[in-house]
Amino acid sequence: MRIIKIFDTTLRDGEQSPGSSMNVDEKIQIAKQLVKLGVDVIEAGFPIASPGDFEAVKRIATEVTGSTIAGLARAKEEDITRAWEAIKDAPQKRIHTFHSTSDIHLKYQFRVSREEALKRSVEMVKLARSLIEDVEFSPMDATRTELPYLVEVVEAVIEAGASTVNIPDTVGYTSPVEFGRVIKAIKDRIGDRAVISVHCHNDLGLAVANSLVAVMNGAGQVECTVNGIGERAGNCSMEEVVMNLATRKDFYQVSTNINTKEIIRTSRLLTRITGIPVQPNKAIVGANAFAHESGIHQDGLLKEKMTYEIIKPEDIGLKQTELVLGKHSGRHAFKERLRELGYDLSPDEIETAFKKFKHLADQKKDIFDDDIAALISEEVSKIPETYSLLDLSVSAGIHVKPTATMKLKVGDRIVEKVAYGDGPVDAVYKAIADVTETKSNLLKFEVKSITGGTDALGEVLVSLEEDGKRVRGQGADTDILIAAAKAYINALNKLAARKSPGNV
Repeated sequence: MRIIKIFDTTLRDGEQSPGSSMNVDEKIQIAKQLVKLGVDVIEAGFPIASPGDFEAVKRIATEVTGSTIAGLARAKEEDITRAWEAIKDAPQKRIHTFHSTSDIHLKYQFRVSREEALKRSVEMVKLARSLIEDVEFSPMDATRTELPYLVEVVEAVIEAGASTVNIPDTVGYTSPVEFGRVIKAIKDRIGDRAVISVHCHNDLGLAVANSLVAVMNGAGQVECTVNGIGERAGNCSMEEVVMNLATRKDFYQVSTNINTKEIIRTSRLLTRITGIPVQPNKAIVGANAFAHESGIHQDGLLKEKMTYEIIKPEDIGLKQTELVLGKHSGRHAFKERLRELGYDLSPDEIETAFKKFKHLADQKKDIFDDDIAALISEEVSKIPETYSLLDLSVSAGIHVKPTATMKLKVGDRIVEKVAYGDGPVDAVYKAIADVTETKSNLLKFEVKSITGGTDALGEVLVSLEEDGKRVRGQGADTDILIAAAKAYINALNKLAARKSPGNV
């Protein structure tokens, strides 16, 4: 059976989704999880874009093994050289270079002729091939490129040394029947001289459908992102295309190397790191994807699950029962549950997380996997604590002006502050701002319940901006005001870390 390669671009194209930028340590976490997931290629970033992006790609190339690590480069000598410098230490590596081919792009953006674009593409593929064996080329905006010219470019770059040719639907313009014809025409022309890849955007909601029809017409690689994140309306959703191929293997007659039991874990890790939630009715990974309310459906499921479930929850990593730990659980059980959830923490991180868990167990009757995930998110973020919360009390009422009494550790000092606000959260944030003397602006404040019940663990996500730098902060607690304080302080610690020497 033919194997379809999964090329994950969450760390590159996915990160271009507004508000989803990640720091280096967060990218490494995602990359390691993508290896567990079984993706064939990880596009780690765009090395020439910034020093931070270069550092992230270089560290992933040296610290993450098990998948091919790719660096993106425009069809420019300096880009390709920079990409090579970033990925050269990876055991398996690829340079992915691109140049637009549509007349719209060539005329208005690049202002070059078709002949010049073709010449530049060939030259840069040859340069990349002189550095590395595994070279991928993308004719950007391929689906708005006249087919004869597109085929000419594809054949030329293969002759120059490209072993993979990616046909991107850059603006989500094509439709399945049309795209299938394009892929078939290219496949008929090039045969097995190179792998055909597809990279579909979701502007018209067809990214997954277009990717699947491409597979049916000869594509051997699909480029996608976890949760479908990406620029504008996003990219082809990795979990959707993979589970289509797995569930309907009888129809597609292909398979992938993906360990589908890691899908939920990967999706939730990305959500925690980026702060971008998954819509409840999202296919495969949405909260309601395996929820049934209809009495007819419930009756059928009780008799035979196959009546209304075409995918077993266990196949993507979901468990029927998540409640496994309580206040009487010991370290061994806690460490084993962390291992099952896919976390690789140091002994000190485990000890800190365990203390937080025991504190939470005294406050909550039921502790769920999502509670544990929220508790340890601070431990895996690796952000130095310039500020830490020691104590907080808040008073508010109909006839009482909201007041927050705050005790913070700032460096080696302990500072107490009383502040008043329009509401309890406002009072808390004014107290923190006074103590830390921050000049940051609060851009977004979001509260959600991680689990159910009146003792639910509440999670607060904030977005701050200072001197043009934006960061996200996260905090969780059964007391939503403490969670709000933790989130704000977490964001301030990230800003402080960025100001430290050696950080970008």
